[in-house]
Amino acid sequence: MHTLLVVLLVIVSIALIGVVLLQSGKSAGLSGAISGGAEQLFGKQKARGLDLVLHRVTIVLSVLFFILTIAVTYFEL
Repeated sequence: MHTLLVVLLVIVSIALIGVVLLQSGKSAGLSGAISGGAEQLFGKQKARGLDLVLHRVTIVLSVLFFILTIAVTYFEL
């Protein structure tokens, strides 16, 4: 059981890293930090298309990561 949970944890960790790296940045460098910062803070921009899918997959994978981490520590004995 412990080995299966560790293997699943490694797979979820690699997938989570990949999904986070695939997401686009919130600002485009220094010009985005200066001009786009206020728009991101006060504007109501919603993610659409691939950004929305990546956002939801990130949430699911992060929840799975924490659940598997707790399960691995519980079944470690």
